[in-house]
Amino acid sequence: MEAAGPADFDATLGRAGLGALRREPPSTLQVNVGKRCNQACHHCHVDAGPARTEMMAAPTVERVLDVLAANPCLATLDVTGGAPELNPGFRRLVAGARALDRTVIVRCNLTVLFVEGLAWLPEFYRAHEVVLVCSLPCYTADNVDRQRGRGVFDGSIRALRLLNELGYGRAGSPLRLDLVYNPVGAFLPGPQPDLEARYHEELGRHFGVAFHHLFTITNMPISRFAEQLRRAGESERYMALLVNHFNAATVPGLMCRHLVSVGWDGALYDCDFNQMLELPIAARGARTIWELDDVRTLAEARIATGSHCFGCTAGAGSSCGGALV
Repeated sequence: MEAAGPADFDATLGRAGLGALRREPPSTLQVNVGKRCNQACHHCHVDAGPARTEMMAAPTVERVLDVLAANPCLATLDVTGGAPELNPGFRRLVAGARALDRTVIVRCNLTVLFVEGLAWLPEFYRAHEVVLVCSLPCYTADNVDRQRGRGVFDGSIRALRLLNELGYGRAGSPLRLDLVYNPVGAFLPGPQPDLEARYHEELGRHFGVAFHHLFTITNMPISRFAEQLRRAGESERYMALLVNHFNAATVPGLMCRHLVSVGWDGALYDCDFNQMLELPIAARGARTIWELDDVRTLAEARIATGSHCFGCTAGAGSSCGGALV
């Protein structure tokens, strides 16, 4: 593949014969309920951790539910953090969305199940048929602990076994349990089907753990991972890797085209990565959840882009649902 040229994403779209990146009618409301987390992972684009205090307030949670109720086209609520379960309004948000018959995805770091006072979580997930998307960046303890902290791998396996006992991740079970892989270093993920097969083999054979699918996600050159690249002197090399592996076939499936991202303070963004860069939603009109009434008005609006967008379009692509092609 020829080099894509300078890290100007819009210009790269033009060279590929594509127009400006524009929205389709939204089908997912992705909500970051806060930056507090019981872990502080080296790659975290949210810069989340135990010391963060940003947290979505109860009135904003209620407004999110109002927007869901008023917009049947929003079939999915995707709840993120930090560790979203640490928000006091988490139960209200999930139960309220399920009462509206929405699919609810929770992006879980697994070890949060063992935080003091949260022993109710596994049964709560099951009772509300929450779709769990759980981070596990490798199937070996050394790699996971190096990226996420000492003891995280063992805690994650413990959590997965507990969820399996409740029916999550089992073949034929409606209780969806998917895992997320991201590279430990400054390189692109390998082929998603191959990695998924290896995860099934390794986790099943060594730990008796079952899950449904594996999503491969590219590390984004923003926030904590960007600082890690800078300290290692790898920033330019990694950006060149992303730019030179731009794949036009990934563009139709980009997550920003069909979701609305809501920050912990109610501000609106085109995607979770733009949210962390404080790059506001490009559509004219609503800038916060309080101003958003009919999400269909966002259709065809231009999407705010930047050089980080090469992270979602490199190789097989990357999204909250894994590879795109």
